[in-house]
Order: sequence, then structure tokens, then C-alpha cells
Amino acid sequence: MTSLAIGLLIIGALVAAGLATVRIIAGPTHADRVVALDIFLAAAIALAVGASLATGRTVFLDVAIGLALVGFVATIGWARLVERAPRSTPEAGKS
Repeated sequence: MTSLAIGLLIIGALVAAGLATVRIIAGPTHADRVVALDIFLAAAIALAVGASLATGRTVFLDVAIGLALVGFVATIGWARLVERAPRSTPEAGKS
């Protein structure tokens, strides 16, 4: 893989992490924040894959696989937590 492709992968991951940071801060719901954390996870996996491609070492792929497994379980846990949280109802007269 060329260095241009690796650079674009890394830049894309950093841009995604930056946009996810905005969503974590400004996210109106907990579900938005969970999705933003999942984007952080995907960016971390992309950076690990980019590091593996740039250095030619496969140990970074092991890190990416570990992140994917842990992140999947964490996302399921957060989704269940958000699902079980009590929903607030809008007050009468407000729309």
C-alpha cells in the first residue's frame, strides 16, 4: 500500500475522531454519545491498521482485533444501558 493511502487512512481517522468529539460534547441524547464513542473505536482500529501498514508489523493488527472485540461488547453494553434508562416525557403544553 502506498504512503499516500496510509496517510489518507490516518487523516480520515483523525477527522472522524474530531467530529465524534463534537458529538460527545453537543450530543442531545445519550444514544448520540454512544454512537460517538463507537466512532472513536472505529478511528482507533483504523489507526492501528494504518500503523500496521506503515511499519509492516502484524502486532498492530492484533491490537486492532482486540479493540474490535472489546468495543463490540462495550457498545452492546452501552446500548442496553441506554435502552433501560427511563425516558423523560415532555411536559404538558410544551412542544
